[in-house]
Amino acid sequence: MYKSEFQQMKTPSKVSSISALHQFLGLKSPSNPLISVFNFDDVKLEPETILSTITTDFYVVALKKECAGGKCKYGQQYYDFDEGIMYFIAPHQVLQFEDVLLNGVKGFVAVIHPDFLQGYNLAAIVRDYGYFSYSTSEALFLSEKEEKSIMDIIENISSEIDGNMDSFTQDLLVSNIDLLLKYCNRFYNRQFLTRKKANNDLLSKLENVLDGYFKNDKLEKDGIPTVQYVANELHLSPNYLSDMLRVHTGQTTQQHIQNRIIEKSKELLSTTSLSVSEIAYHLGFEHPQSFHRLFKNRTSVSPLEFRQSFN
Repeated sequence: MYKSEFQQMKTPSKVSSISALHQFLGLKSPSNPLISVFNFDDVKLEPETILSTITTDFYVVALKKECAGGKCKYGQQYYDFDEGIMYFIAPHQVLQFEDVLLNGVKGFVAVIHPDFLQGYNLAAIVRDYGYFSYSTSEALFLSEKEEKSIMDIIENISSEIDGNMDSFTQDLLVSNIDLLLKYCNRFYNRQFLTRKKANNDLLSKLENVLDGYFKNDKLEKDGIPTVQYVANELHLSPNYLSDMLRVHTGQTTQQHIQNRIIEKSKELLSTTSLSVSEIAYHLGFEHPQSFHRLFKNRTSVSPLEFRQSFN
């Protein structure tokens, strides 16, 4: 009954509960309605029942390995790999079955409803993990040692879920989820560092995007470029771009854009006779006060004081 209702609906379909997800995937009912861990092996879906997209009300953490033929699809690319690949989906984001359920896939899926974390510090912290907003092409590639660390934590979580509940169960589960997310954050940080050439290429492309924006007078016409605009130009998710930049430069995308604005403003202040207000409008600021505030915040002097230092 439940499956037939899903089959009749167009994408994206909404799955509001973990119990409904289990039913749709052909799994037995979850031991806990707010948290579940299951293996890809246990999913029972016929090819014709696989929908292209769904949205859920919970967090999804998954690890895929040993895809059929040694290849797994992420975004528009297929990757050869031996170790695990992890991806993360936040509540209300679109989940693509094409990227998640493939024949011959090994690994696990952990689903956690936000209500399970209520009353714990993790309920607020979990939103700070940017990888829940990464695209599928920005997956986390694990080493063998990293994969073992993740699997050990997942086994602890699974054992707690399936064991007899007592007054310690939820505390231990939340502690293990917290540990899992911290490890994933560490491993992403490692990935940003080890993929140095690819990330250096991205930094060069970022500079080219900003150079083009400045040279085409888009600042005055369209305003200061947004993080979303820059990320779109680089075909990345905004959070992935900012997290990568933070690791390599110590600054977010927003801070990087602001630095370029400050550099350009210094050039105009020292080489032209434009007034401070004219420079502000030329750089895309609607109000000169906003330019003045940013400049002083980043340089400790006002635009006028900076100009006077050259006279």
